[in-house]
Amino acid sequence: MRYISTRGRAPALDFRGATLAGLASDGGLYLPDAWPTLSQDEIAGLGGLSYVDTAVAVMAPFVGDALTREELRDLCEHAYGRFAHDAVTPLVQLDHQHWLLELFHGPTLAFKDVALQLLGLLFEKFLHGSGDHLTIIGATSGDTGSAAIDAVAGREGIHIFMLHPAGRVSDVQRRQMTTVRAPNVHNIAIEGDFDQAQALVKAMFADSDFAGRFRLSAVNSINWARLMAQVVYYFHAAVRLGAPHRPVAFSVPTGNFGDVFAGYVASRMGLPVERLIVATNVNDILHRALSEGDYSQGSVVPTATPSMDIQVSSNFERLLFDLGGRTSLADQMAGFEATRAMRLTNSQREGAARLFSSARIDADGMARAMAWACERAGQLIDPHSAIGLAAAREAAGIDPATPIVTLATAHPAKFPDAVERATGQRPRLPSRIGNLFDREESYATLPAEIGAIEAFVAERATPRG
Repeated sequence: MRYISTRGRAPALDFRGATLAGLASDGGLYLPDAWPTLSQDEIAGLGGLSYVDTAVAVMAPFVGDALTREELRDLCEHAYGRFAHDAVTPLVQLDHQHWLLELFHGPTLAFKDVALQLLGLLFEKFLHGSGDHLTIIGATSGDTGSAAIDAVAGREGIHIFMLHPAGRVSDVQRRQMTTVRAPNVHNIAIEGDFDQAQALVKAMFADSDFAGRFRLSAVNSINWARLMAQVVYYFHAAVRLGAPHRPVAFSVPTGNFGDVFAGYVASRMGLPVERLIVATNVNDILHRALSEGDYSQGSVVPTATPSMDIQVSSNFERLLFDLGGRTSLADQMAGFEATRAMRLTNSQREGAARLFSSARIDADGMARAMAWACERAGQLIDPHSAIGLAAAREAAGIDPATPIVTLATAHPAKFPDAVERATGQRPRLPSRIGNLFDREESYATLPAEIGAIEAFVAERATPRG
């Protein structure tokens, strides 16, 4: 298995190389050079497997010869052994058609754990014995940071620098990052929004002098290995609802497009996905792109769903590349980066319309979905999951016999104020989180300027040997 860049100017890499690199050297994102497929019989055979066994079956074709099957299984057993539910990602029925896929049973209570617990182990495995030091640079709108920090805290040969927008993540999200006291963990609150944080990360990778001094890698969903791990739960859920003998639709609360792109990959591998519903909040660049072909950046509006307060969705580039015949996106993306506006081509729009639909859900729609889930199904859900559920419940054109699965991306206790306003009930943090609000925080506050960020990293990271 080889990995190629969406911009066509970076060398092809194997799975190990793509995992350690994160972002391609030409600024593009890595994708497999061809999609592996599973037959109907192979998909049906997943129905009786554990989550770990499903993960091995789904991910092995992407890993190639970078790991043996036994090594991959050991990593998966270690990664998912830390989850609080034996099913890892259990399904919960809401009514005759709607289901929740609970992705928040990992150590930091968010779906990012499913991928990042494995990614941290992959980094350690691939670095072992090499003498290399890895400098992880990441940006978070809430959950990626805490999940990534938990996954690599204390691991030898790794330093992690996580940028978050100051004042724009929840108290729980921030504290899950800033109370981790490990010498290789560095938190940075930038005076700006998530899009600026994400742009700073990409700028550091693109700075040849800086990238030449340190071995940089990424934990954001620009890292292919993270997306690969997320493909697994689409298969795991769908076979339990009748796949491959009946299709399943998924509704995905979406910011950076990584989680829903994993569903697209599952579809390309042969899973019968009826529809992927892209659910956005009022920061609706993806809704406008899919419904009107208008991928134009607006101003970020802070909401009760901070992980979705994004106006540049990095992983959308992967979809456009695949839908456009896999020709280089270098010119198209350069135009977008220069003007912050782009029109999708006809082939991109037509390709997306075959599988994707979208919905823009405002604060009232989000609150109604939380209230409905509580009153009618006895479920407290977080605001992001509520955006997905609202979009699922208003989706048109899906056969009533087709299950619609909403991805529940975070534990409701990460956003207790919003949940309480909508339902009258205040969710409690699970006991395994411990005394989060009694721990001392540690982070730096810096301007959203590349020079300030690079100087901070350079003082603390280990240069290349």
